[in-house]
Amino acid sequence: MLSSIPGTAAFASRDFRRYQMARLMVIMGAEAQAVAVAWQVYEITHRAVDLGYTGLLLFLPGLLFLLPSGHVADRFDRRTVILVCYTLQGFCTLALLALAWRRVHNVAPIFALLFLIGSGRAFSAPASAALLPHLVPADHFVNAVTWGSTVLQIANITGPAVGGLLYTLPWGPNFPGASAVFTFALATELWFLLLVGTLHARPGRMEHRDLSVSVLLAGFRYVWRAKMLLGSISLDLFVVLLGGATALLPIYAADILHTGPQGLGLLRAAPAFGALIVSMRMAFLPMKRRAGIKMLIGVGFFGAATMVFGVSTHLAVSVAALTVVGASDMMSVVVRSSMLQLATPASMRGRVSAVNSLFVGASNELGEFESGVTAQWWGAVRAVVIGGIGSMVVTGLWAILFPALRGVDKLSADSLRIPEAEIAEDVRRG
Repeated sequence: MLSSIPGTAAFASRDFRRYQMARLMVIMGAEAQAVAVAWQVYEITHRAVDLGYTGLLLFLPGLLFLLPSGHVADRFDRRTVILVCYTLQGFCTLALLALAWRRVHNVAPIFALLFLIGSGRAFSAPASAALLPHLVPADHFVNAVTWGSTVLQIANITGPAVGGLLYTLPWGPNFPGASAVFTFALATELWFLLLVGTLHARPGRMEHRDLSVSVLLAGFRYVWRAKMLLGSISLDLFVVLLGGATALLPIYAADILHTGPQGLGLLRAAPAFGALIVSMRMAFLPMKRRAGIKMLIGVGFFGAATMVFGVSTHLAVSVAALTVVGASDMMSVVVRSSMLQLATPASMRGRVSAVNSLFVGASNELGEFESGVTAQWWGAVRAVVIGGIGSMVVTGLWAILFPALRGVDKLSADSLRIPEAEIAEDVRRG
C-alpha cells in the first residue's frame, strides 16, 4: 500500500485518500476551465484589462463574504458546506457550457458567472482548509499538508494542458472547443461531489458561542496578534499581488511567444510542475529546521524568476522561469499552510482560514486584476518586470519587520502552538 512507503503516512487515512482523489479531479477541471475562460475573454475583447476583471470578479466575493464564510465553516458541518458550494459551482459550469454552445460574444454573462463561482469558493475555501485536520491523525498533519499541495500541483499541471488540448481539438463546427472544456470541468465537479459525499468525517459544529460581532471578528484578532501568522499571510499577499503574472499569460502566448492556446496551457502548467518537484521532495524529506528562513529565501527566488519570465521572448526560457516561480512558491505554501492550522485552535480554524483565504484571494485574483491594469498602462513586459522587483523588495522588508516569522524553526504543533497559547485564550475571552 502507498501508506506503507516512508513519507506517505497521511494516506493511511481513508478519508484523506478519498478527499485527495476528489480534489485532484476537481482542480484539474477548474484549471482547464480557467484556460478556456481566459482565452474566450481575450478573443472577444482583446483587452488586457478584461483579463484582469476575470480575477477581480473571482476575488470580490471573498472580500464581501469574509466574515460569514469563516463563521459558517466553524458553525456548520464543514463537509456539508463544501458540498453545497461545489453544487453551486457545478451549475455555473453548466451555464458556461450553454454560453459556449450558443457562441455568445459578450463577456457580461461570463463575468456574472465568475462572480458566482467566486462566491462558492469564498465559502468552500475556509471549510476545506479547516476540514483537513479532521482527516488525519495530528502527527500526520504536516505530511498531509505536503501531499495536499502535491495533489494541487499535479492538478495544476495536467488541468491547463487538458484545457489547452480540448480547446484546440477539431470537434467540428457545431461543438466549439470551449464546450468540450466545460463538459470536462462539469464531469470533475460531479466526481468531487460523489467522493466527498462518502467521507466518514463529520466535524459538526465547532463554535458553540452565539453569533456576535466578537465571534465574527475572532479570526482577525487572532491573526493580528499572532505575528508569525500575520507575517506569513501578508508576505504572500504582497509578493504574489505584485509578482503574479498568471492573468497576462494569454498575452504572452498570443502576442509575445506566439504559441496559441496550447502554449497557454503549457505556460499555466509550468509553475505547477516546479511546485510538484518541491512538494514531492518535501513529502519524503520534510523541512526539519529553519522553516521561516527557508520560506523567505524561496519567496526571494520567486521575485527573481518572475523578472526573468517578464523579459523572455523564447518559450523554453519562459517555461523554465515559471517552473522556478512555482518551485519557490511551494516552499512558502507548505510552511504557511502548516503554521496556519497547527497554530490555530480547532474551534477557530474556519475563521482564521477565511482570513487566509481573503489574503490568498487578494494575492491571486486581485493580483490578476492588478496585472491586467498595469499591463494596460505600461505593457505586459514592463508590468511583469516591475512586479518581480517589487516582490523582492517586499521580501527584504518582511524579513526585517517580522522577526517572529524569521525565527520559525520546526513545523510541529508543539513548537508553533506554545507561543500562541496566551493569544488563543485572549481571543476566546473576546
